[in-house]
Amino acid sequence: MTSNYQQEIEQGQRFGFGANWQRFLVDLSEARILQAELSLQEYLGITSWDNLLFLDAGCGSGLFSLAARRLGAKVVSFDYDTEAVRCANFLKTRYFSDDSDWTVIEGSVLDRTFLTSLGKHDIVYSWGVLHHTGEMWQAIENVASLVRPQGKFFIAIYNDAGRTSRLWWHIKSMYVKYPFLRPVLLSYGFTRLRSGWFIRGLLAGDLLHSWKIYGDRSRGMSARHDLVDWVGGFPYEYARPEEIFMAVKKIGFSLEYLTTIGGGTGCNQFVFRKNDENAGEL
Repeated sequence: MTSNYQQEIEQGQRFGFGANWQRFLVDLSEARILQAELSLQEYLGITSWDNLLFLDAGCGSGLFSLAARRLGAKVVSFDYDTEAVRCANFLKTRYFSDDSDWTVIEGSVLDRTFLTSLGKHDIVYSWGVLHHTGEMWQAIENVASLVRPQGKFFIAIYNDAGRTSRLWWHIKSMYVKYPFLRPVLLSYGFTRLRSGWFIRGLLAGDLLHSWKIYGDRSRGMSARHDLVDWVGGFPYEYARPEEIFMAVKKIGFSLEYLTTIGGGTGCNQFVFRKNDENAGEL
């Protein structure tokens, strides 16, 4: 039976993230996994992960679920995309076979009944996911509800870069609607986003330097697969940092950490802490 997600892909309404991440896992190395672990430790500032409850909402490749489990957390991974669920299950089987402290399931951040069944967690992680749901603000509120008091909420949301963001919305929409245009759109994305790397590399004597070290500077990810994800990633929403801050503050969180992309179209990253249930607004 074809899933709703697959139907949306076939109807040109959504990008197939999971299929892209399956290709990414072919090149997954120990060095990339270590980079993913380091990024979690750096942003969350947690030294002891043993027995922490970590929820990976929209787990994608499953890399950060794996990183959290290796650090010692008890992990629940879920995704709306069946192929992404397969990715996470592949990593679980490969690194933590028959481990009862890592659960992988299929579900949506927009399904409140499903989310309620997951309980509360010490860390809720949703990097670059909620702006691809088609209902970003509702998705943020839904997923934030799964953080226990004093727990952490780590999200990354595309920045509102004005006209540039609106341009990318149309490019991404065309990518999912018109498969015959994908090579052209990927070429445009490569030229727009990556050509500077090769110019700098050429001047430095190593044409592919930035491409090769991308994973060392980008959470263990892949330049090639991130480019495809960027050009094709639809639905696509975005927000200014202050809009995210105010929305999450209103539902009982305090901001602990923020890094912005400046005026670019990449992701602003936020780490919030859930206030105690009886705490007043700050």
